[in-house]
Amino acid sequence: MNMKKIDNEIDKKRRLLLAGCAAGGLGAMAIAVAQPRERVIKVTAKRFDFSPSVIPLKKGVPVVLELTSLDIPMGFNAPDFGVRTDMLPGKVSKLRFIPDKTGEFTFYCDIFCGSGHESMSGSLVVA
Repeated sequence: MNMKKIDNEIDKKRRLLLAGCAAGGLGAMAIAVAQPRERVIKVTAKRFDFSPSVIPLKKGVPVVLELTSLDIPMGFNAPDFGVRTDMLPGKVSKLRFIPDKTGEFTFYCDIFCGSGHESMSGSLVVA
């Protein structure tokens, strides 16, 4: 094979490699652009009450719940989405998840906080 033919083959391979890298980069950019931005929702708890008690969400849209207890240690448990965390007075606990189903789902306090604890719950409403 002569040198000119070898150089042409190398040039072809370089162009193919560059085209593949460019396409891959654009594909990654398209995926990044297509990802919905996470929604941040602040939730406070005090004895026997979550505020808000009804949290509207959208299926497939990432959410971050910023949870704070105003008085005593509590828990936040949303078993339908496999998420839970402790809530400590004066501290923010962040709980990230992506709702993957539609409907109305109960969340509740899972750390005993006194008489009335049994009724401390709320709803995630996913459309």
